[in-house]
Amino acid sequence: MANRHLSRSVVLQSLFEWDFRGQPDADISAIIARNTKEYAPGMSDFSFVESLMKGIVSKQGDIDKIIEKAAPDWPIDKISTVDRNVLRLGLYELIFSDRGEVPAKVAINEAIELAKTFGGETSGRFVNGVLGAVYKELGEPGKDAVTVKKKKAEVPFEQLPIQHLGGAVVYAKDGEESYMAFVHDAFGHWTLSKGKILDGVDPKEGTISKVKEEIGLNVNIIADLGTNEYLANDPEKGKIRKQVHYYLAESEFKKLELAEKPGLDDAKWFKLSDILELNLYNDILPIVTKAVTILNEKA
Repeated sequence: MANRHLSRSVVLQSLFEWDFRGQPDADISAIIARNTKEYAPGMSDFSFVESLMKGIVSKQGDIDKIIEKAAPDWPIDKISTVDRNVLRLGLYELIFSDRGEVPAKVAINEAIELAKTFGGETSGRFVNGVLGAVYKELGEPGKDAVTVKKKKAEVPFEQLPIQHLGGAVVYAKDGEESYMAFVHDAFGHWTLSKGKILDGVDPKEGTISKVKEEIGLNVNIIADLGTNEYLANDPEKGKIRKQVHYYLAESEFKKLELAEKPGLDDAKWFKLSDILELNLYNDILPIVTKAVTILNEKA
């Protein structure tokens, strides 16, 4: 069920927060409630999310020992936070869940998809390797099972609903030095400030408003950097196309004021010379590079 995949996404994001912040068991329910409201607002029943999350946390010690045995070259604290928690989720469903509800292959495939969506370039292969090794140790349960699925008609890409967003590469001068502003998300990446643009709102004006709302800067747009597009899952609409139009914007060099927004935990200025050292998403790297090129030409 599509809702199960969405639920697992919420569980992973909740596990990441719980692990990253080192929060005690008592905070689990609060984390689940907040993330369900943020990432799955259309979900009326989140009992599966709560059951899965609490089950994983209760078995964390046993699961981590299994990870260490299946991946001896990777100490548990050296595995990225995303990959570590995808493995915890996948192994819990593979080993401790009712196989009538979650067949072994479903547990593995769901974990791989989460790793590809939220992890790095090699996350899918890494998770596949660890879970595959455990699956073989278990005797490959359900190997010969045949699953009959009703083929769901795919909506053509061109007909998918579009959600418009506006974002900005914000730069400022401090003396002779140039800086760019980035926000840090819960998955360990530095990214650009952006937000939804409502129908009928001018994209530039909407972007200026969203930047002010998210990091407290008054900006002036000076160049168009183009549009990124990617597929996302909406709890009510299903698959949607998200189109983010990016601009180069200038601002006064002042303290960033990050809004209290789920999924973001920091905002900082970085010198242009330090940007390539940041953990950036692959799809925004060309946007940032174009912005740097424009600034260098202006200089």
